[in-house]
Amino acid sequence: MMTLPILWSFRRCPYAMRARLAIQSSGQTVQLQEILLRDKPAPFLAASPKGTVPVLQDGDTVIEESRDVMLWALGRNDPESWLDMPQEGHLLIDACDGPFKSALDHAKYAVRFPDRDEAAERAKAMVFLREWNDRLSDEPFLMGPKRTLADMAILPFVRQFANTDRAWFDAQGLKQLTKWLDDFLGSDRFRAIMTKYPPWQSGQDQVLFP
Repeated sequence: MMTLPILWSFRRCPYAMRARLAIQSSGQTVQLQEILLRDKPAPFLAASPKGTVPVLQDGDTVIEESRDVMLWALGRNDPESWLDMPQEGHLLIDACDGPFKSALDHAKYAVRFPDRDEAAERAKAMVFLREWNDRLSDEPFLMGPKRTLADMAILPFVRQFANTDRAWFDAQGLKQLTKWLDDFLGSDRFRAIMTKYPPWQSGQDQVLFP
């Protein structure tokens, strides 16, 4: 009997979301093992002592970074051609994962960062949001007429930022970006990756994803 790869995941984590999005698109079946970040199971920590999701275990191979999980899945099968994008798309993801995510965290979790000004951090994030909004002014996706890895890697983080204060976000005049986000949030694709599962326990039946 073939042993399926294991994906350790946490439903609301944007990093885990994008890993699930790529696995879903690829059609690669994995064992989904949902965890609670406040109660991490020992096998998860044994696989990845850093203790953050997602983690993909494929035999002896352990992949600990969400972008690498996306590339692992799409490297096996990429039916929607998400990887067919110029290097510029990877640079957009770099910006999302670096300065945008830093500003997002400082704004969202302002109480944890008393030395940071929440409004100033929002303003830093808005620089990237306006750039992405401008990119969407003439095309439906960040890299042009079709969905690519850049869209699917960045969308979960725009969702996280918007959800921090949706009324404020909607008042910023980011019309194209808001449509791009809302189209994603209303899609069957998004609903399918957000199914709720109980936390993994040793001995339980496999949860197959997608």
